Amino acid sequence: MSKAFVRESENEDEEVDLSASNTDLPPHTPNYLTPRGHARMVAELDHLLRVERPKVVETVSWAASNGDRSENGDYIYGKRRLREIDRRLRFLTKRLEIAQVVDPTLQSGNDQIFFGAQVTVEEDDQTYVYTIVGRDETDPGCGHISWISPLARALLKQRAGDTVRFMSPAGLRTLDIVDVHYLPLDPLITSP
Repeated sequence: MSKAFVRESENEDEEVDLSASNTDLPPHTPNYLTPRGHARMVAELDHLLRVERPKVVETVSWAASNGDRSENGDYIYGKRRLREIDRRLRFLTKRLEIAQVVDPTLQSGNDQIFFGAQVTVEEDDQTYVYTIVGRDETDPGCGHISWISPLARALLKQRAGDTVRFMSPAGLRTLDIVDVHYLPLDPLITSP
């Protein structure tokens, strides 16, 4: 394959950040995380550092000992994977350095919406449940929304019974807040 069709940086040390969430936190704000989100990030960092990276380094050193590196797929792809791992390690380290862990269960009994709240809302006779979590924990499919999303910003500091109007990317939305709970999130599930 011609190099004209492969996008690689001229300098191997040059950092090309492929993660979309590297600059999405508001300036000078901590990276709010639930205890579960913090544990997940620490577990990923530990796994990359203790398991993945040593395996790839071993593969690359074995491939390098085979001689010609220009057409050695194990060496080329191993080096690429090593750069990806190192990039992810830097990202996780930076995010954990500014992390502020907020336990939602400490808010129990509070009917006002803050970080970690599980909020039940109604819109056009449909009920939705959202949990306000950190930027690195978002999962719209499970109803986990970032505290900096337009919806979460509209909900923050409101109470059960309030009506919220806000501008979403789809247009003006009106939500009725039905209920507010502070529950621990699902237990941390680690993959083998």
